[in-house]
Amino acid sequence: MRSDRDLKNILDRIDHRGYPAYKDTKGAYQFGNYILDIEHVQGDPFASPSQLCIAVSGKSAGIPLKYYDEKHKRIATQDYLLRKFGSEIAKNSKQRGSGKSGMIHISRCGQQILDRTACQINEKNGEVTIRLEVGFPANGRTINAGELETILFRILPDIVNKTVLFKNINVSELDDVMRLTENQFFIRNEMRHKGLTAFIADDSTLPRKSGISQEPLKDAVRFRAPESMKIELDLPDGTKLCGMGIPKGVTLIVGGGYHGKSTLLEALQMGVYDHIAGDGREYVFSDTSSVKIRAEDGRSISQTDISMFINNLPNKMNTKCFSTQNASGSTSQAANVVEAVETGCQVLLIDEDTSATNFMIRDELMQLVVTKDKEPITPYIDRVRELYESYGVSTILVAGSSGEYFNKADKIIQMDEYHTYDITEYAKDIAQKHGCHAKTVDERAAVMPDFNRSAHVNRDWIGDRVKIKVNGKDMVSINRDGIDTRYLEQLVDEEQLRMIGYLFVYMNHSVFGRNMTLQGSVEKLFQQLEKNGLKEVFQNQKIPCNVAMPRQQEVYMCMNRFRKLM
Repeated sequence: MRSDRDLKNILDRIDHRGYPAYKDTKGAYQFGNYILDIEHVQGDPFASPSQLCIAVSGKSAGIPLKYYDEKHKRIATQDYLLRKFGSEIAKNSKQRGSGKSGMIHISRCGQQILDRTACQINEKNGEVTIRLEVGFPANGRTINAGELETILFRILPDIVNKTVLFKNINVSELDDVMRLTENQFFIRNEMRHKGLTAFIADDSTLPRKSGISQEPLKDAVRFRAPESMKIELDLPDGTKLCGMGIPKGVTLIVGGGYHGKSTLLEALQMGVYDHIAGDGREYVFSDTSSVKIRAEDGRSISQTDISMFINNLPNKMNTKCFSTQNASGSTSQAANVVEAVETGCQVLLIDEDTSATNFMIRDELMQLVVTKDKEPITPYIDRVRELYESYGVSTILVAGSSGEYFNKADKIIQMDEYHTYDITEYAKDIAQKHGCHAKTVDERAAVMPDFNRSAHVNRDWIGDRVKIKVNGKDMVSINRDGIDTRYLEQLVDEEQLRMIGYLFVYMNHSVFGRNMTLQGSVEKLFQQLEKNGLKEVFQNQKIPCNVAMPRQQEVYMCMNRFRKLM
């Protein structure tokens, strides 16, 4: 391995030469207490920045085992180190020439705590790996080696020293992170023991700063649990935590417009992730398998069994193996429910605002006018109890315009000026007094799909020149094949979407076309990831610096939206 002196000599030699001479710097160099690996060098100052990897040995980093001996603690520690590293970069990244010259970039963490490649701790030896991008400086297309030397020999060593070496870390801050992650891990386990689909702690801040910001709204009404649904937990750090526990079954969230119904549901849909301290939702949890369901006009559907909701189409199309390139609102929502159950989802989150009305309900008058033999759609209200009682799938539903679900619900929560009330008994009494009983459209029991779909090998994804691109959180493209992900509301970072692209390419090589169902394919993938880590996916390739782990559910849902997979 070459030394940092060798790198300095290369920079002195190529200074003021044409930009392609930067390629000479590629390789690994020993920098005192870490190794700097220049993995990729950009072709010109305006191209994607160069990719660097910094590996600090476990001995040099000195992070005690107690901060990474369990997966949840390791991810939390990685997140802490990455945020500190990113904060220091923000102070030092500036343009130093043409194009992207001098720009230093590392993954920007949001409010959620994700497992990212930008910072990884080896659970076996404590080695810390930092992956980042640097725009190699140039004047025009002429190398400015002096500025790169400043970045590589002064700025980055200083940041590594401040943020990665344990002796210089604020231990009190890191201990606070550990207490929070231990509490979060404990609460999720308690939810399973107590049969809860969700838990929202008292004093949580649910409203967000704006529709485009995940930061908490200042001076927002703090959450308070109704007495009848209050649960007290004894946390590992010795403190007590009170909040609202939502039991398994069918839960209805009602209230007037702008009173906080959708805000509560949005907090729950993000509750599949752990959040950082100060977010306001650090003690808001939902079952990690929860899936937000909505209508999705125009999505493609491939070989999905939607017969529990849609049957007897006028064109006699087989709904047990249904495909379309352009689904309607009701059809797409039916497919979304079935496919969510296929992912292993235990909780469906639904907001009437983004649902197809004819999928959710058909009132008695409409049933009299349009008889069952003329209506192929069995509305969700006729399946909601069955989904729970027969298949163990709970529902949390926001409804503000129809009381037809009152008699189907186990719990009815009212939001009133962001205050929460348990009105289960009151609402059911009103419904009974007024004779509001939703007449069943389809009394037949549904036959749960057998989920025997499988994916075939995509020949265009074989080889070394497979390109993966993302457009925010709206689309991921593999070569020229795009997947529309605009309505996957539980994707929180484009890095998750980029990782899904890499996972698809990996599965195309190792899983697809081997007589495995989609369920089997994804289960095998996550078993391999749990056993071998990210190296399983990238194998002998360089690990990208800008990917984050998605949930199993989002991997499934991207598969279902890819038009050429099945």
